[in-house]
Amino acid sequence: MNQEKELSRPYLPVAVPGLVFIIGSSVITGLFFYFEWFLLGVPALLLTFFICWFFRDPERFITKDEGAIVSPADGRVIVIEKVTSGEYVDTEALKVSIFMNIFNVHVNRVPSDGIVQEIKYTPGKFFNASFDKASEFNERSALTIKTKAGYTYKVVQIAGLIARRIVCKIEENTFLRRGDRYGMIRFGSRLDLYLPCDTKIIVEKGQKVKAGSSILGYFKEKEI
Repeated sequence: MNQEKELSRPYLPVAVPGLVFIIGSSVITGLFFYFEWFLLGVPALLLTFFICWFFRDPERFITKDEGAIVSPADGRVIVIEKVTSGEYVDTEALKVSIFMNIFNVHVNRVPSDGIVQEIKYTPGKFFNASFDKASEFNERSALTIKTKAGYTYKVVQIAGLIARRIVCKIEENTFLRRGDRYGMIRFGSRLDLYLPCDTKIIVEKGQKVKAGSSILGYFKEKEI
């Protein structure tokens, strides 16, 4: 498998959307220790360490394989099925769902190169993201992306029971590369991916995957 390291970027070990939480927690912790309120300071320090760890943003090696579709999220594959109807389905499609728990890296990445044709945000509820009804009723943000080969797929960020903030830093008509960071969901949730029905899926239900580095499958033109 051919892989390449991500192009250089201004490197931070944590995701930018998490900086406000890290800075806020650090300031409060510092004040506790400054005033010698150690009973509050020690738990606050531990919480600050946890927040820094939660918002970690490691570099990943991205495959160069033509037609490869990489995971948009860290987590566990909980759904692989054909669907014929739904909010994001005009014709039969393959749906792959990935559940992120609170211990996973929460930065989301682009599954395959393409142009963002549409961004659709839908307000909603906050059911447990592992439930099927989360795809239909929870708060969500969907990207519709068209590849150079003419395939169209959708990737949907879905808020969960604890996750109450979807971050999507993308605009329509933007070209995205496979593995690019495009957002995150704070504190656990789910990603749904809708692919053409002839996509070759190589992962299995229950399998753990990593955003950007795990290959979920290949578009039809890829011979394997």
